Amino acid sequence: MSTARAERLVNLVLALLSTRQYLTAERIRGIVPGYTDAASDEAFFRTFERDKTELRELGIPLETGRNSAFDAVEGYRIARRDYELGEIDLAPDEAAAVGLAVRLWDSPELTGQALGALVKLRAAGVEVDDQAPTVIEPRVRAEPAFGPLLAAVQNGRAVRFEYRRVGSPERMMRTLEPWGVVSWRARWYVVGHDRDRGATRCFRLSRVTGQVTAVGPAGAVTRPEGVNLLQLVSVTSGGEEPAPVTTARLWIADGRAAGVRRRGQVVGRETVGGETGDLVEIGLNFPESAADWIASQGPDVLVLEPDVLAKAVQHRLEDVLARTAAGSGR
Repeated sequence: MSTARAERLVNLVLALLSTRQYLTAERIRGIVPGYTDAASDEAFFRTFERDKTELRELGIPLETGRNSAFDAVEGYRIARRDYELGEIDLAPDEAAAVGLAVRLWDSPELTGQALGALVKLRAAGVEVDDQAPTVIEPRVRAEPAFGPLLAAVQNGRAVRFEYRRVGSPERMMRTLEPWGVVSWRARWYVVGHDRDRGATRCFRLSRVTGQVTAVGPAGAVTRPEGVNLLQLVSVTSGGEEPAPVTTARLWIADGRAAGVRRRGQVVGRETVGGETGDLVEIGLNFPESAADWIASQGPDVLVLEPDVLAKAVQHRLEDVLARTAAGSGR
């Protein structure tokens, strides 16, 4: 998805979410940045239809209706009651996706356009809900190859990179026409056409070594119609939930870390540091990434066993403490 298209979709969601009235297509065209410069009526309606389809595929509930019986055409809005979520705890892959999305959209350009859209709504006499949306900003780590690959997808450029095969130290150069970067079961993958193999391939970002180099002109790579990236990744990775590699025993403070708690089984109660909590056993499919996930819970989760996981979490927390102290000058 291009940056311009992504910004237009965000502006459209903000406009439809911030009004209790149904907005007609023509009104949306005059309010939402990205539509006002359409070359013709036909170009606008074609773009608007694509955007509506995109939002519905993303699970955003578009409502259609009329404000009164005298309205000649239907309009659109997003009901806040259907769009918003209650307080939630995110699993590792969910937190990663949300965190990266927040980083991508957190820019002065987008903020300015979003505020401009709300000003236009008020100026047009549309009733705007001033309730500010809740911002979720978890701290996550992306693979080093994530940024260059995402940029290549957005610019429609092929890439070259070294790739380490599973279970082998061997590295091979790959030339890929990337179609998208997706998360599947706590792993990041890039999907596209492998020029060396002449076929569709999925590559795990954690096995990409060295630098990712863009090759060829921008706009040369396009994603085929009807391609389901997540389905391709799920088939490539076996499609079945892998059996847990190891079982961890955790202490979880009462009323905290619901995302961790729901993945395990409560097996008892214990008091740690004067605070009572649950003992939870949880099967880990990816032990090497579990330390980051558990460390992000702070003092709410304590690893009792295995010892190697407990030490890995401790090292991450100590690293965060050291960086915080360095940043504050202490």
